[in-house]
Amino acid sequence: MEISPYYEKKVQCLNCKKEFSTLKVRSKFIKVEYTETDFQPIYADGVNALYYNVFVCEHCGFSFTEDFTRYFAPGVQDDIRIQITEKWVHHDFKGERTVFQAIQAYKLAFLCGTIKKEKFVATAGLALRLAWLYRSLKNDGQEQRFIKISRDHYMESYSTEDYSSTQMSDVRIMYMIAELSRRIGDLENATRFFSRVIEKQSTGGEAKVIDMAKEQWAIIRKEKEQARQV
Repeated sequence: MEISPYYEKKVQCLNCKKEFSTLKVRSKFIKVEYTETDFQPIYADGVNALYYNVFVCEHCGFSFTEDFTRYFAPGVQDDIRIQITEKWVHHDFKGERTVFQAIQAYKLAFLCGTIKKEKFVATAGLALRLAWLYRSLKNDGQEQRFIKISRDHYMESYSTEDYSSTQMSDVRIMYMIAELSRRIGDLENATRFFSRVIEKQSTGGEAKVIDMAKEQWAIIRKEKEQARQV
């Protein structure tokens, strides 16, 4: 009997505490062919693990990822009830998801994360994944829109240092700001933050990210020289 790439997982909603089922991808079926310069994984074999990162509660509509905290500030659950639950029309996210269902799930999670006042580093990650999903559809307008939102949230995260207790390092967050700035044509911020990443090479660590920053910085410098010659 052939094993499915997916398995069913029971999840407890952070908001209403009720249980619901969701699909996850078995780790042995997650095969990344290569990674883009903004860390988008390009999967082989047609199984896209990104589609299943968001848990959508069928009971109250609250949508979240494993990066969300369990804490709700006073009054936040009332806001979720008014803005999400009372408007919730039951959608079935239990089965295999299309790219459009994945986009819907991420948009719900981004909205919930914003209402809940999740860390900027978490909402930046959600917006970035939305950009990747739109990129896979070759929808440049929406891709650019969400790259800019993601870049702005990473900037907020960097200035407030809300990433400090996460897996995101100084070097990586500066790289993300630089690369996303480059992708939306903000070469000033791209150059500034790539330079900051490269300056970190003397302290050691994150060598791969520093090398990526050097490559991207060289591309920007070349583009600027070509623009001057025109």
